[in-house]
Amino acid sequence: MQSTSGTQGGLTMLLPYRSRSSTPVGSTAVDVLRVVSDPRTPVFLTVHADGRRRYSYWQPFDPDTGRGSCYVALPTADCDALHFAARISLGEPVVDPARTTYRVRPVRTPAAPIPVRPVRTVPQRARVA
Repeated sequence: MQSTSGTQGGLTMLLPYRSRSSTPVGSTAVDVLRVVSDPRTPVFLTVHADGRRRYSYWQPFDPDTGRGSCYVALPTADCDALHFAARISLGEPVVDPARTTYRVRPVRTPAAPIPVRPVRTVPQRARVA
């Protein structure tokens, strides 16, 4: 396991990698996971030069409510907990002198294979003469 403050190839490691856990998540984390899982809502993690981290997404304008057209910040602690639990993953970094940006995506687990059951044959009945 790698530490949060270690460096690898010039990049600072954000969080240690862990296999996906079955640890239950809180209601806010469920809402965060719902936003991250929506393919129409790209979520990004921005790590500023001073170490400040911000998970956010763009909320488009909704004419019905008159809201939107702004960036929405997600709770950093919940997002970090989801990343630590291997429920979300970070994409390739886009490095800028002032910040580094990562695309945040949900971790997809492969579907469990369907067990194949052997076909049972019916034994032939003996004929009675």
